[in-house]
Amino acid sequence: MFEEKQRIIQEFVPGKQVTLAHVIANPDQDLYKKLGVIGDYAGALGIMTITPSEGAIIAADVATKAADVKVVFVDRFNGTLIISGEVADVETAVKSVLDILCNLMGFAKAPVTKT
Repeated sequence: MFEEKQRIIQEFVPGKQVTLAHVIANPDQDLYKKLGVIGDYAGALGIMTITPSEGAIIAADVATKAADVKVVFVDRFNGTLIISGEVADVETAVKSVLDILCNLMGFAKAPVTKT
């Protein structure tokens, strides 16, 4: 008699989530240099990490439409977004990104932190 074997297929499906949403209100200018930022950026920084990583593209679009911020860095492979602007604008942009991704698109939400 042949014994019937059960076959199991496992897949990795990354969750939809914002894992980091942080505002640096008054970064030292050296931080911009250490980040390798090219160009004239100043002001607060907003840093977000998003899974799946393509969500960073959507986040960059939402952020720049929601407030007067500039995209410092967006990485569609790792899901990182860094924006710059006045503190209030960066906070507004980060909260708008969370609203769209989490409330409209069903992403899990990280708390907004600030230093």
